[in-house]
Amino acid sequence: MALPLPEAPAPNPVTREWIAARLARGPAQKDEEDFPRYFHPPERTPVPAAVLVPIIHRLDGPTLLFTQRTAHLSDHAGQISFPGGRVEDTDADRVETALRETEEETGLSRARVSVLGILPEYDIPSGFRVTPVVAWVEPPFELAPDPFEVAEVFEVPLAHFLNPAHHRRNTDTVNQRRRHYFSMPYGERYIWGATAGMLHVLYQQLMNP
Repeated sequence: MALPLPEAPAPNPVTREWIAARLARGPAQKDEEDFPRYFHPPERTPVPAAVLVPIIHRLDGPTLLFTQRTAHLSDHAGQISFPGGRVEDTDADRVETALRETEEETGLSRARVSVLGILPEYDIPSGFRVTPVVAWVEPPFELAPDPFEVAEVFEVPLAHFLNPAHHRRNTDTVNQRRRHYFSMPYGERYIWGATAGMLHVLYQQLMNP
């Protein structure tokens, strides 16, 4: 049985500088033997992708911005996710992918976004290998969600995800394959799967001593 992770108390308030410093320490991810993460098998060539993990500067504490995907999409329809998508040949790097996709999906201008760091790549069973790009977003800003891809854009306090009590571990079997995944509900929002997994990695990065 995995022991609970030691926690380093977050400052009050959580600042852009503190987050950037924690991300700059290098990967702090700890694998849990009884709760293994998904990795693509060697014979599979994953599709490179990137998402933006947008931390919004709010006076009563930073929040994270999420999108609710529309129900008709072929990948992850209806799920809660970070804005992002697959890498295009014209993208200079994964940061460019995350910024471009975020602008296209939500209308958030990259002029309001400052990149703080990058989390380790995250494999998901649908075939993608995702690079999470953590960024600080300074209001004011305007959003114009793409109605084809995005049903809704909303925010959740970052503090919710820095509390390990909100990191639920789930195990089930789909198509005869055992899978393990996190879920982190917030009110009526059910955040799970790859998005919750990346949030758990962010939690480890920020809160591990």
